[in-house]
Amino acid sequence: MTIIFEATLERIGPFTILQIPADSSKKLTSRGIVMVQGTINGVDFKKPLEPDGKGSHWIEIHPLLSKELGVGIGETVSVRMEQTGQWVEPDVPADIMDAVTRKGVSDQWDSLTTRSRWEWIRWIRSTKNEETRKKRIGVACSKLQHGDKNPCCFNASLCTVTEVSKSGVLLGS
Repeated sequence: MTIIFEATLERIGPFTILQIPADSSKKLTSRGIVMVQGTINGVDFKKPLEPDGKGSHWIEIHPLLSKELGVGIGETVSVRMEQTGQWVEPDVPADIMDAVTRKGVSDQWDSLTTRSRWEWIRWIRSTKNEETRKKRIGVACSKLQHGDKNPCCFNASLCTVTEVSKSGVLLGS
């Protein structure tokens, strides 16, 4: 199903974002992270939508995409998108990959679906506390050693990008 809407680019902290209108977000199959593809002002994209912690989603607009779109903060864009099951590989933070390698769970990590790797990364990054992050990385490696494929006890509908959220809710939303 193609979802069509207009929205305004916003800045929250260091990020340029596009909040997905609630009525458009409700057409997606999950309140958690979902992968979408489509166009923004006619420019192709394929990216994950991050939950906003209030039942909707948002998408980060990287500076290069913003430049290609020819728009800036406060300007409205036209979006056509559809949910896809073909996930883009996440950028794995160095501290996570170092631990996965050091703990000998690379094969387990590689055997995960791309979506599962996204969920592990989201769970680990959902804290601003460095000690909690280190602990989560250790727990993730231990769980991978025991065959777990996904993090446990994690509210996947919360925003996990701490630079733009507080207590799992997107700032300004």
